[in-house]
Amino acid sequence: MAISVIMPALEVAQETAKLVAWLKNEGDSVRKGELLLEIETDKATMEVEAEADGVLAGVTAKVGDDVPVGQVIAWILSPGENVPGASGTVSRAAEEFKASAAVEATSPTDLSAAEQPVRSIGQISPKARRLAKEAGIDIGTVQGTGPGGEILASDIRALVEAKTNQTPCTVPATPVPAQPQPLSSIGRLMAERTTQSWTTVPHFFVEREIDASALNHARAVLGPGIEQSQGIKLTHTDLLIALVARTLTKHPRLNASWIDGGIRLNPDINISIAMAVDDGVVAAVVANAHTATLADIARQRRDLTERARNGRLRLADLAGGTFTISNLGMFQVDSFSAIITPPQAAILAVGAIKDRVVPIEGGVGVRPILSLTISVDHRVADGAKAASFLHDLAGAIEAPEKWLA
Repeated sequence: MAISVIMPALEVAQETAKLVAWLKNEGDSVRKGELLLEIETDKATMEVEAEADGVLAGVTAKVGDDVPVGQVIAWILSPGENVPGASGTVSRAAEEFKASAAVEATSPTDLSAAEQPVRSIGQISPKARRLAKEAGIDIGTVQGTGPGGEILASDIRALVEAKTNQTPCTVPATPVPAQPQPLSSIGRLMAERTTQSWTTVPHFFVEREIDASALNHARAVLGPGIEQSQGIKLTHTDLLIALVARTLTKHPRLNASWIDGGIRLNPDINISIAMAVDDGVVAAVVANAHTATLADIARQRRDLTERARNGRLRLADLAGGTFTISNLGMFQVDSFSAIITPPQAAILAVGAIKDRVVPIEGGVGVRPILSLTISVDHRVADGAKAASFLHDLAGAIEAPEKWLA
C-alpha cells in the first residue's frame, strides 16, 4: 500500500515548515526508521524518518520550499505500485540498481584512497551540513570529531574560524553602509512568535529570592552517586526540573494551556528547557518530569542538550511541553523576565546563585541566594496563584530531600 510522506506539524500554531534537505532521492529504496528528510521550523532543524519500507517516489517539494503542514510531498511505494493520481510505477531498473547496490555494499572491496566512497549522510549532522554549504566547505575534506568520525557543527565552525584567521584583513577605501543581517528561518519565526506572545498574551511577573543552601547541598550529596552509576553530571537545572514538576502537581493552573478561548488543564507535566543554539532558542522537553527520577531527568536533559547542539533534535523532543524553565544562571545573570511560550500558561526565569548578606535570626550572615521570576498568562492564573506556586517551590528548594526521596 502506498504510504504518503507529509510535512509534519510540531505545534498547533505552526502553518508551514521549510524543506532543508532530502536525505533520499527519487527512486531510492528506504527502510522504516531511516532518515528521509530534514525540515526547519521556528524550533530547530529536525530530521524526519521514513514510516515504512519501500521506494521513494512522487516527490513534489524542492529543497528550500516552505510547505504547508499536512501537505503530501512524496510517497513510499512497494515495487510495481503507482503513485496515487499518477500513471507511473517504480521502475524495474531502479529496483535492480538498488539490489545491485545492496550486494556491492555487503561485498568487501579493495579501493584506493581516490576510489573511496563519498562520506555517507549519516556521518554528518544536519547543522554541520548546512554550515559547510554556507561556508563553501567540501565535507569530503573534513575530519569529524564525533562518534565514529561523525562531522559535527563544531568541526565546521573550527574550520571557518581557522580560515578567517588566515585571511588578511583589508579595509575598504570607502566605508560601506552596513546592511541588515538576514535572519534564518528559525530566527525569523522565533521573532514572529515572541512578538505575537508579547503583544497578545497578558503577561504579569512575580519574583522571589530563595536560600539555595539546601539545593547546593543536595547536588553535592546526590551528584556523585548519579555520576558514578549513570555517567551523568547532575546540574542545578536537573534539580529544579524535578522540584518544579513536583510542585506543579499542587498547582494545575500553572501547568495549564490557553486554547480556543478557554483553559485546558494538562494531565501530564512536561517541562520544556530553553536552550540557546546558533540560530536562536529551542525548548526541548523532559517528559513526565513529575514522576521521573532525578537520574532519568539528568539523562533526558543531557541527551536533549547534545542533540540541540548538533542540530539533531527530533519532533518528539520539542512536542508536548506544558511549562518552561529558562536558566541563565551559568551566565551570572542576577534575574530576568522571560516571554511565555503559547499555549503554555507560565515560564520560570532562573538567575545565578550568588552569595549575599542577609538577616539571620536577628543578626546577619552570608547565604547563597537564588532569584526566580515567573511570567504568567493572566487569562489562566492570577497573582495569588502565582505567588502560592512560588511559595511552595521555595519550600521545596529549601528542603529538597522531602521532594526527591
